[in-house]
Amino acid sequence: MSGTAQRRTMLVLLVLSSLIIAISMGLRQSLGLFMRPMTLAVGLSASTFAFSIALQNLVWGFTQPVLGAVGDRYGPVPVLIGTALCFTAGLLVMDLVPTVPGALQGAGFLAGVGLAGTGFGVLIGAVSRATAPENRSRMVGIVAAAGSLGTVVIAPIGQWLIVRFGWQPALMVFAALAASMLVLALPIREPAPAAGPAGGAIVRPHAKLGEALREAVTHRGYLYMTLAFFACGFQLVFLTTHLPAYLQICGIAPGVAAGALSLIGLCNAVGTYIFGLLGARYSQRRLLATIYLLRTIFIALFLLVPVSAASTLVFAAAMGMLWLGVIPLVTGVIARMFGLARFNMLYGIVFLSHQVGSFFGAWAGGLLFDRYGNYDAAWAALIVIGVVAFALQWLMDERPRGHPSTPAGLPA
Repeated sequence: MSGTAQRRTMLVLLVLSSLIIAISMGLRQSLGLFMRPMTLAVGLSASTFAFSIALQNLVWGFTQPVLGAVGDRYGPVPVLIGTALCFTAGLLVMDLVPTVPGALQGAGFLAGVGLAGTGFGVLIGAVSRATAPENRSRMVGIVAAAGSLGTVVIAPIGQWLIVRFGWQPALMVFAALAASMLVLALPIREPAPAAGPAGGAIVRPHAKLGEALREAVTHRGYLYMTLAFFACGFQLVFLTTHLPAYLQICGIAPGVAAGALSLIGLCNAVGTYIFGLLGARYSQRRLLATIYLLRTIFIALFLLVPVSAASTLVFAAAMGMLWLGVIPLVTGVIARMFGLARFNMLYGIVFLSHQVGSFFGAWAGGLLFDRYGNYDAAWAALIVIGVVAFALQWLMDERPRGHPSTPAGLPA
């Protein structure tokens, strides 16, 4: 392939990956808007709705390594097509909640599979393989940042549709958006792996699945990072699922919740790009630890001041700056520790921990609210877990086993 054709293929990959991730993440992070209208209209408890979101995140986590391995073997397009169909089906099934028993749980399962393929894992792997090591953190940051803008658009549109037409027509529009990802996936082609500064692609010698798994699960630093990522999922999915309901309980107008989610998406785009740039120059593990610590501090500060529209928007902006900045950092650490031959699968294992945290963040929030009538215990859990994650991430050893030197172009 000529240099011009290679650049054109890379540009198409970057643009379409950004659009697909924007739609996928925008839909996922806006589902909390449906919690209050659905529980009031259908008679669901908060924990029932929260469990469907929790199930979605758990299924997403367990299927991510599998779909990642398929993407490693066959490329991103087959995975994107199949999972976009699953995501669309999940949102359509969610529309049947009033008439079909178990529809909400079925919707959570299908949407979870859909997110595993259309979210970050498979597409970020394709972008990482096509990018030179010295540019990898920055390019992943650009794609993740652009993908973050989906919430800026989809959250306010979703809130407007719910208010104007009701939650069921709003879900139909969401399903149409999910289906559009299938069309966007068709032109994607993965460029040839980029060469590193020394002239060769940064791919560790083991390409066998079993060998890659054994090396990962026996690497203490990899396990530390995997455990710390639990906190990321717990904190973020608690907020996207329960913040709209929490604000309404505090007497804040519903539009503020949609505005907060939109502001998170906007600031997330900026923050993710900044952390992508920083990850190319400074220690990625320490930047990750800093994100966990700052998130926890901002959560504590939000609880210490009176809840208002202004405090909510300031909190949303602060959290947005830290929201997905972890993506270019985690992917950079994995690429340096294990190379790219089994990147999607190894990222999927780390992400599974994130999604187990997401499961408990969504479900436990609903259970604790049903039991105590408030979210106090859940907020306390967010703080404790965040502090533990900071300590684990700060202490992790990110050196490749048997490879004491850091590959050129990648910061230690």
